[in-house]
Amino acid sequence: MSTLQIEEFEDRVVITLNRPEARNAINAAMIGELHNACTMLEQKPRMLLLTGAAGAFAAGADIAELRERGYQHALQGINSRLFDRIAKLPLLTVAAVDGYALGGGSELAYACDLRLASRAAVFGNPEPGLGILAGAGACWRLADLAGKAVAKQVLLAGKLLIANDALRYGLVYEVTEPEELLRRAHDLLDRMGRSSATALRLTKLVLDAPGGHPLVDDLAQAILFEIDDKRDRMTAFLEWKS
Repeated sequence: MSTLQIEEFEDRVVITLNRPEARNAINAAMIGELHNACTMLEQKPRMLLLTGAAGAFAAGADIAELRERGYQHALQGINSRLFDRIAKLPLLTVAAVDGYALGGGSELAYACDLRLASRAAVFGNPEPGLGILAGAGACWRLADLAGKAVAKQVLLAGKLLIANDALRYGLVYEVTEPEELLRRAHDLLDRMGRSSATALRLTKLVLDAPGGHPLVDDLAQAILFEIDDKRDRMTAFLEWKS
């Protein structure tokens, strides 16, 4: 991997965006390597912790590459297809954001299930200033996450969201000191990892299903009701309670 650092554990994979000379800007090589990482996580589902090296998450897409792209590239959805794939990974995804998460970098963070931020984190989508729109999910994901009013401030007025603003709007789960960010992210993964992986996976599918429907809930619950893990957990709870 030329643009990523990957650490594999039994229950999680930690991916660090690693182009410090470009504040981890997302280029074609990184897109390809992240697709390879998605293949790995689809074949062997584990939780994902995504972060950036050297005090930045990702300061946008690589502008030099972006300048040369034409309409054919836009129709390929180079970034949007990747971010959608990350959003649909089987198990939970957490972005630990330190420093800038701008443009494509913010859209990558928006595609994760949860975000933690250091006090130095800054989210923004300055794409209209470059003559384009935030076309890899921000126009609808940010509205879903923080509300349309906030999304318009960011996407139309160019507002930058510092960490405390992002927390107030519900965009991030927690704000920490920079040196505590990864530890707190691992703490969160530890806590989620104590839950049933199958229950979390199906809950994510139901949450993300378009236009919630009781039948979807019923089908997912029916699967869980027939798994030994459910009986074991409830038996342990009842024994503890008694």
